[in-house]
Amino acid sequence: MTVDNHAPATRPAGPTPSEIDERMAIAERLLRSTADRAYDGELDIDWDADIDPEKAWSTEKRGTLFGTELYEGLDDAQKLTLSRAEAVAILTYGINAEVGLCTNLLRGVFTNDNLADEHTLYSLTEIAEETRHSTMFGRLINKTEMEPYRRPKLLSMPLRLIGFIPHGPLVYAGTLLVEEVLDRVQRESMADETIQPHVRQLMKIHVLEEARHITFARNELIQATEKCGPIALAVNRVLIALLTLFVMPTLVDSQAYRSVGIGQLAGWKAAQRSPRYRENATFMCGPMLTFFYEAGLIKGRLTTKIYKMSRSLPDDVLAELEGGRRRR
Repeated sequence: MTVDNHAPATRPAGPTPSEIDERMAIAERLLRSTADRAYDGELDIDWDADIDPEKAWSTEKRGTLFGTELYEGLDDAQKLTLSRAEAVAILTYGINAEVGLCTNLLRGVFTNDNLADEHTLYSLTEIAEETRHSTMFGRLINKTEMEPYRRPKLLSMPLRLIGFIPHGPLVYAGTLLVEEVLDRVQRESMADETIQPHVRQLMKIHVLEEARHITFARNELIQATEKCGPIALAVNRVLIALLTLFVMPTLVDSQAYRSVGIGQLAGWKAAQRSPRYRENATFMCGPMLTFFYEAGLIKGRLTTKIYKMSRSLPDDVLAELEGGRRRR
């Protein structure tokens, strides 16, 4: 694994012509892919089809309580109910997160001097896709006959302030934390024949289109990182690590446990102490964190400590970090 830890002390203001050309080329390629391969969740999912009462709503082994004593104490009907509630929690998270992504994409459009270049056109295309995804998520929540979970009031204010976060590595890393974590879960689940057909079809659509969004966000993150000075980059590294630490424990709203008579605090504690927590965390975050590491975003004593606390670092990255510390 190669890591570019070199950050230039000075950098010309604005992107270079070659960077502009590369950025536009990527946007143009993604625009063509969108035109060639796009779906409409309103038409490509049979929303009138009945739900199969014997099928789950998510892959069982990825459930937050799977492998715990609390989970083993549930009967089959309760396990299905819990999988439905956790699916609703993740879909609710997805809607909130994608609204935030669209907010940042729109900010980028407003600040772009050229409202008709390929980069702007792809940003607008991605906004359209993200809003369709949120519509799909909402329709599927309605199909569960459960209510979406209301976000805690303490989170409402930070979400309202998202538009004031300066565009930079933190914004694009946050985008990847949404897109790549959901993508990993969905790629596995869409091939799971024990899951509801509505869910599997939604995931197929979302995975196909999110692949483009991930490519776009990764490229933007690399460029944003290269533009940072050493102090700004160090601050961004810590903030991204803290965001990663926060996401996994809150991905599934603890209100979901009440659907099977488990208290929110008891369920959350059991999920955090689950013997499968690290396995699931590395499965969901592993490729993304490998990319962060190769992009030079996992570096320094404090940042590394926070990522270790998240229990989501893949084994090979963790081994390199430990090896590097021993060599120093």
